[in-house]
Amino acid sequence: MLSAIITVSMARVAPMRYLSRQGGNAMTTPLSGSCLCGAVRYTVEVPITELRACHCTHCQKASGAAGSVNAVIPSAAFHITQGRPKRYDSAADSGRTLYRFFCGNCGSPIYSQRATAPETVVLRAGTLDSAQGMRITANIWTRSARPWAHIDPASNQFAGQPDAPAAKT
Repeated sequence: MLSAIITVSMARVAPMRYLSRQGGNAMTTPLSGSCLCGAVRYTVEVPITELRACHCTHCQKASGAAGSVNAVIPSAAFHITQGRPKRYDSAADSGRTLYRFFCGNCGSPIYSQRATAPETVVLRAGTLDSAQGMRITANIWTRSARPWAHIDPASNQFAGQPDAPAAKT
C-alpha cells in the first residue's frame, strides 16, 4: 500500500452559465463539492450532465456499496480549493494503476486518476454540492455488479472497461 499527499492547483475562474440536457435549466459553474467533513473542498469549471456508474470490485470495496457514480472531467477543470487529499495507489480491475484520492479525516473518496491519464479526473459525483441535471448514462464493469445494483436498461452497458483491450473486458 502506497500513500502520498498531493497538491492540486488552487486557481479560480469566473462563473459560467450553461444549459443542462435535462430540461434546459440554467446552471452556474464552477460547480463545487467536498468530502463529508468539509476538510477538502473543490471546484469544477466544466458542466457535468452525464455520469458513469462503475461496478468494479475496487469501487465496491472503496464505497462499501454497489460501486461508484462518477463524472469524467479534464484535470485542468478540477481545482482543490481547501485541504489536501491523501492518495492510495492500486492496480485496478483493468490492470492499470489507479490513484484514489480521499479525505484523510473522514475517509470520503473524492476522485481518482489513472497513472497513464493524468489529464483526466474521475470525480465521485456524490461529493458534489448539487447534482441538478445529471444522470447515469453508462454502467461499466457490469460483469462484477452486485445482485442488488440497479442498472438502467436504457443506459450504455459495458462488461468491463470500455477503452481497455478486448482481452481485459
